[in-house]
Amino acid sequence: MQPRNMSMSGVVDLAAVKAAGEAKAKAEQARAESARQAAQGGVPASAGAVPPSALVIDVDEAGFERDVLQLSAEVPVVLDFWAEWCEPCKQLSPLLERLTIEANGRLLLAKVDVDSNQMLMQQFGIQGIPAVFAVVAGQVLPLFQGVAPEQEIRATLAQLVQVAEERFGIIGIEVDPNAEGAPASAPAAEAEAPEGPYDALLEAAVVALDAGDLGGAVQAYKNVLADDPANIEARLGLAQAELLARVKDMNPQAVRAAAAEDPKDPAAQIAAADLDLVGGHVEDAFGRLVDTVRVTAGADRDAVRVRLLELFEVIGADDPRVAAARTALARVLF
Repeated sequence: MQPRNMSMSGVVDLAAVKAAGEAKAKAEQARAESARQAAQGGVPASAGAVPPSALVIDVDEAGFERDVLQLSAEVPVVLDFWAEWCEPCKQLSPLLERLTIEANGRLLLAKVDVDSNQMLMQQFGIQGIPAVFAVVAGQVLPLFQGVAPEQEIRATLAQLVQVAEERFGIIGIEVDPNAEGAPASAPAAEAEAPEGPYDALLEAAVVALDAGDLGGAVQAYKNVLADDPANIEARLGLAQAELLARVKDMNPQAVRAAAAEDPKDPAAQIAAADLDLVGGHVEDAFGRLVDTVRVTAGADRDAVRVRLLELFEVIGADDPRVAAARTALARVLF
């Protein structure tokens, strides 16, 4: 099935999300086929599996897209920014390596030497090391900076695994302790992705969007997510439909006047950011909310942060404007 065209042309592009969903389906089909053949006495069940040593890799600027961004569609990638001269790094890095191996394929650890990769350090807005981030389905998530107790780190990584599985359907890569030499980035066997079970509902949602039936579109996406909470296309489509529903009855002049009058009013800034995004002013929307997070606190700040994350979903994780705004948000929060 061809990727569907969404209503907010130029603002929302589901092509990358659709491709990620199809890649996931292919990987799952390949794993299922491997298991079926193994049960019939064909290829061994460990075909395509990687050794535990492949779960910890060194990554540089040249290989970042391949070894981190692309792999993050299959397994959550933990980024460990370190340097040889950093004494706390010598405590943290071995712990991260051990916990990654214990996760048995549900995590991948990518170590970044900041002395050799200054550009990556700048792009992530790192002020000090050790610094630990995660990348899930192309989305960057700040985890922590400095050395934390093992119990806290273990809990953080467990939460990361849970979010990756429940929100994005990412279940990790297969590990075989007897496998030798297989790189973590070994491509899955090519397989033709079958038509998804929710394609009709997703198509109906797009038709409803194009017809201006926002309630119908929202319900169609929710119907998909009720059965498949990790369906990426439905999650992104729902975020878009809900955004359009929020701005449908707004008075743009009144909204913008209220936002200009009080830069610290979270509700006013959230409403204005919604209008910015629908109007195609993506960077303005993100910048407005990042600035509001900076000047608010408590529940107000959290409400703004949550709306910003929702708008990230509308645009899509692969958009460079999302990555830049995530970095800006991390700087404000941490």
